[in-house]
Amino acid sequence: MSQTVAELAYPMSRTKPFNPPDGYADLREHEPFARVRLWDGTYPYLLTKFDDIRAVLSNPQFSCEPNREGFPHVFEGRMVADKADRSFLRLDNPEHDRLRRMVTKEFTVRRIEQLTPRIEESVDRLITQYSQLPQGADFVEHFSAPLPTEIITFLLGIPYEDHQFFHEATRIQFGSKSTPAEVRKSLDDLFGYLDALITRKEREPQDDIVSRLVAEQLKPGHVDRLTLINIVRLLLSAGHQTTQNMTALGVLTLLQHPDQLALIKSNPEMIPGAVEELLRFSSVLHVGARRVALEDIDVNGKLVKAGEGVICSIPAANRDPDLFPDPDRLDVKRDAARHVAFGFGIHQCLGQVLARAELRIVYGSLFNRLPNLRLAVPFEKLRFRHDMFVYGVHELPLTW
Repeated sequence: MSQTVAELAYPMSRTKPFNPPDGYADLREHEPFARVRLWDGTYPYLLTKFDDIRAVLSNPQFSCEPNREGFPHVFEGRMVADKADRSFLRLDNPEHDRLRRMVTKEFTVRRIEQLTPRIEESVDRLITQYSQLPQGADFVEHFSAPLPTEIITFLLGIPYEDHQFFHEATRIQFGSKSTPAEVRKSLDDLFGYLDALITRKEREPQDDIVSRLVAEQLKPGHVDRLTLINIVRLLLSAGHQTTQNMTALGVLTLLQHPDQLALIKSNPEMIPGAVEELLRFSSVLHVGARRVALEDIDVNGKLVKAGEGVICSIPAANRDPDLFPDPDRLDVKRDAARHVAFGFGIHQCLGQVLARAELRIVYGSLFNRLPNLRLAVPFEKLRFRHDMFVYGVHELPLTW
């Protein structure tokens, strides 16, 4: 290694916008369990090998609960949000499974298939509206942000008109530069909003997820009000920000790889596989999945002691050449099904079926409706989301 542990600060910056930080490949080859330094002076392990990461994420003796001693907090502001989170995302079993089962039925393959016409209608309408804007209009603002927000607010029964409030809350709560005070204020505002929403659903239930959770879980006493607020907050934030960024980054990636774009335009049956390859290649969750060991654990020959934190790098795992030959090359013909872009183990993304459906429909429609789609500014002018938990582009000006 060219750097000592004391010098190896995390998170690392990407020097090439589509690739993980340069140091990951070196770490994976020479020090796949590397100590890294966080902002608070703690030294968790950073894991960069696919097999090690899957082993940790599937082991119940690695806890995801952020209030445990030794849990790695990557940003000071994000620590506030993590510790306030009482959704199943930040709980171990058995409570994780008990709470997750309350919403699993809402995101099954069958439910998402029934939702497909609604997604198709939204995609078609947004493409039409976008094509009527001035050339160079921001694709993020006018397409990739509205689409998943429309869908998740429809499912939850939340007014879409409040989307600017949600997006600002997400920006603050997942931003690397947000102060603890800013995050606390944003959480208070969002919790208050969702508390009022639940009150409305108690009085006037509708055909939506929040109304069903109120009737089936809150009123019978299976879940308390604060936990329900946290679950709805999780579904809302996860339901728009990851797909928003993956949509825009995937479009940009294909525009920068015209040979791969030509393949899926001429072979629409390749789109589902191309979605998996784009998920692997982009890995928008560029801050790793974090855990803390509950006891001394052997991970493929490496001892992690009780109380030691680990950070599992999803981008590094998805570029592991032991699983994906020539991993830094985008290949829409590749079998990328084993990627861990949605995580692994019991905390694997609940909404992945929905995300895949949205991405397939977008990539299948957008480039056919707007065949001359291209960047409206030099690539070097784009601003990438190095400052956020979820990677992507802040803006994407396109012309068609």
